[in-house]
Amino acid sequence: MAKGEQAYLNLCRKVLEEGTEKQDRTGTGTYSLFGDQMRFDLGDGFPLLTTKKVPFRLIVSELLWFINGDTNIRFLLQHHNNIWNEWAFKAWVESDQYDGPDMTDFGRRRLGDEAFDHVYQQEMKRFKTLILQDDQFAEQFGDLGSVYGRQWRAWKTSRNETIDQLQQVIDQIKENPDSRRHIVTAWNPEDVPSNMALPPCHALFQFYVAEGKLSCQLYQRSGDIFLGVPFNIASYALLTYLIAHECGLEPGEFIHTLGDAHIYKNHLDQVNEQLGRTPRSFPVVRLNTAKRSIFDFTVEDITLEGYDPHPAIKAPIAV
Repeated sequence: MAKGEQAYLNLCRKVLEEGTEKQDRTGTGTYSLFGDQMRFDLGDGFPLLTTKKVPFRLIVSELLWFINGDTNIRFLLQHHNNIWNEWAFKAWVESDQYDGPDMTDFGRRRLGDEAFDHVYQQEMKRFKTLILQDDQFAEQFGDLGSVYGRQWRAWKTSRNETIDQLQQVIDQIKENPDSRRHIVTAWNPEDVPSNMALPPCHALFQFYVAEGKLSCQLYQRSGDIFLGVPFNIASYALLTYLIAHECGLEPGEFIHTLGDAHIYKNHLDQVNEQLGRTPRSFPVVRLNTAKRSIFDFTVEDITLEGYDPHPAIKAPIAV
């Protein structure tokens, strides 16, 4: 079994060598394989990739956004986190209330790529300002629907009740650590087609307690290997650290199981550049030990030590 970062790099190589060429929802095209698994021993350090710089503060603010049950991008923007902007922005520019330049493919063809990209950035800047400053606008266009935070913290039942899955699983770990039911799911078949900006990619996770350690296994139905998966690895490893901290356990292992693992065709050069780099030692995460409940943590309560990555590698996001 590959250890540390090598597990991720091996997945990249496997998809490049064995992946099937497929079309996808975004029209970009991918190389894809179905079914793979990576394992990370959290005792070997925090699994934040070193062969390219991964923005840890963005991972922290997004995870706390999920944990707090929030689904509005205002919290993320307040923490300079732009990773969910595209989906909310798309809903605005396609709405009847949008009063700006044409942001469709027709608009791109009419203006040309360079001019369109400039206008796009100006409109995105205006959108972000409105989200941050206009409460009514933020309520209407900042909310992404029943995405992760809603499903984790306020799952709607057929009896119109809500289930706080995350609180329940923490309580279960404390009260009955040997249970095989430490599960949280974000995949709600009723909400997927009509009430989510993006159906959950990381769909279900399960915790396991043994020998005083807490391990977590994630099932991810769809994984953008270059851009998304490094975030997902770090995010669920951090979630495991936080819950282990609250429950008086040590972090054990993070197991990442993938359904459709894919590399977008416009990420091939970036992946090959990353594969040419030598991994370095994983960093260490420090938590504010004065905080006991994961629901009390702020961005400032979580710090990273000893992170020495190679430079970041930019790549376009497929929306």
